[in-house]
Amino acid sequence: MDTELTLDEALRELVSAEDFLDYFGVPFEATVVHVNRLHILQRFHDYLRRYAPEMPTDDAERIALYKKWLAQAYEDFTRSDALTEKVFAVFQNVPTAEGGMSSFVSLDKVFR
Repeated sequence: MDTELTLDEALRELVSAEDFLDYFGVPFEATVVHVNRLHILQRFHDYLRRYAPEMPTDDAERIALYKKWLAQAYEDFTRSDALTEKVFAVFQNVPTAEGGMSSFVSLDKVFR
């Protein structure tokens, strides 16, 4: 972890799931991340939005919170897979009026 940068500055430099995991000191297996990188990052984002809607202002508190939820997001995909976890809307089938199932995602949901 680069202690010369503020957390916000460091976050702007992170571009991959591996970067996030390395920065926050979350141990990981490259094969798990290779297959699930977008799912892990989306789940991490979802956890932060759900469980930390009011983010602390102190960097040390934020780092601890980010590490906790990033580690949980990673662990979700060591015990399961993308189809089971259904992180993205395209994996979330809903019943249709005709009695079938659909994974249709409207444009307004795509650009939220």
